[in-house]
Amino acid sequence: MTPFSFDLQKTKGVARAGQFTTDHGTVQTPIFMPVGTLGTVKSLDSEDIKKSRAQIILGNTYHLYLRPGMERLQALGGLHHFMQWDKPILTDSGGFQVFSLGKQQTKTKGGKPQVIITDQDVTFTSHLDGTRHTFTPEKAIEIQRQIGADIIMAFDECTPEGESDAYTKQALNRTHAWAQRCYQYWEEHQRTSQYNTYQALFGIVQGALNLEYRTESARFMSEVPFDGIAVGGETVGYNMQGTAAVMDWIGAILPQDKPRYAMGLGRDPQDVVEAVLMGFDMFDCVGPTRLARNGTLYFGELDVAGQKPEFKSPYKNARLQIGNAPFATDQQPIQPGCDCYTCTEGYTRAYLHHLFRSNELTYYRLASIHNIRTMIRITEQLREWILT
Repeated sequence: MTPFSFDLQKTKGVARAGQFTTDHGTVQTPIFMPVGTLGTVKSLDSEDIKKSRAQIILGNTYHLYLRPGMERLQALGGLHHFMQWDKPILTDSGGFQVFSLGKQQTKTKGGKPQVIITDQDVTFTSHLDGTRHTFTPEKAIEIQRQIGADIIMAFDECTPEGESDAYTKQALNRTHAWAQRCYQYWEEHQRTSQYNTYQALFGIVQGALNLEYRTESARFMSEVPFDGIAVGGETVGYNMQGTAAVMDWIGAILPQDKPRYAMGLGRDPQDVVEAVLMGFDMFDCVGPTRLARNGTLYFGELDVAGQKPEFKSPYKNARLQIGNAPFATDQQPIQPGCDCYTCTEGYTRAYLHHLFRSNELTYYRLASIHNIRTMIRITEQLREWILT
């Protein structure tokens, strides 16, 4: 068993370069983590992900719990073996999906409550078949233990920006109580783990876009001996100005010697640059693969020559729309000089345009490889900039 450890190697302003160690390997930070919700980064196999130089990926507790289910997943050797991935895996607690999918179902099913929240647990309706399930903080930790992730998350209530202060405070108190329950359950079972691996536990700072609540939550989570601190909520990644405000409020409160994880951040290349400049070490988002599937390919270069790094591109948000007519006969790779498999193996914009317009499945793989590699390459370049 390899205990989790984090080494902060160098800082530049509040930007940080470090590394953390898990049973499945060492991860150098800052790092973008591709999202493999159901044990797969959509359209890619594990070898594709390795070739993109991903050091760690995500799995989702809610989705894996519902399908294939814990009994089957354990019988098949856990998530690492199941998907043939021998590097680290992080799982979220499922809290975001429990609340967000429940609210979506409430809207589509005549207003009938699909999620019932109490201080003890959360009861929700499966989006797959309508069956009812209950998550407690302890159950969320146990599911992640059974998945076999290297880093697991405390169960939390993900609060939108628009909620009232009264409800946000109630949800925050619940998140803090659940965090303590998660830690107590994790500590008891980590000592007797049948998996013979150390699973690092992160707490999650909540509090919506409220200075008082965010600072209260940052102090609370910093006092619990978690292995790392995540910053969650609708604001993070969705509202980059709001994300910057939150980190400005709490950055000095968070422990320097623990990794900082921005949950769900990384839709566009510049988001990753800004996250590093805010002091985050880890970030993930479904954006790169989702955008790829919809014909959007990242294009641009990281410029570190100015006062601060910036991802520069001739396209808005660094997004090249491969379905546009001018690309139909374009013999260039997606981006000349890009080191991803798609670009280095000679696949042209014209070919990708053809595949996309023809709804060919090969397009999804080639496009996703490019977008994922772009995000990971940015973190590699930012790390080098911090270390020099």
